[in-house]
Amino acid sequence: MWIPLVVLVVIGAGGLTVSQLRGIFGSEKSVSYGDTRTDAARPFNPKHLTYEIFGAPGTVAHISYFDGNGEPQFIEWVSLPWSLDFPITAAASLGSIAAQGDSDSIGCRILVDGSVKAEKVTRHEASSFVSCILKAT
Repeated sequence: MWIPLVVLVVIGAGGLTVSQLRGIFGSEKSVSYGDTRTDAARPFNPKHLTYEIFGAPGTVAHISYFDGNGEPQFIEWVSLPWSLDFPITAAASLGSIAAQGDSDSIGCRILVDGSVKAEKVTRHEASSFVSCILKAT
């Protein structure tokens, strides 16, 4: 007779323990969150990304780059030096530029708020190709 009584006490104590733990860890009540959006967003100062392509005087290049929206752009027959500056409004951004020129030397540079983040210069006998990449700003 005492064995069924012990089994009922153990099952009751286990059920009570599980119900208490579910109330603490696995609550079935939905958590209410406040709306964090505001109508008037605080102004911020976006970073500025600058691409630069440079080479010997008279060099003409074809340039490929990602713009401020992450869209690829391609321009042809650009006289060097060339630069493009645009604001970065996203929390993180990718910067990538490549150029091929008609001289034996060409270089690229990526700046963020005036600070050089990537720079490369290449030399080749016929026509030079260079690329710079910035993985995150």
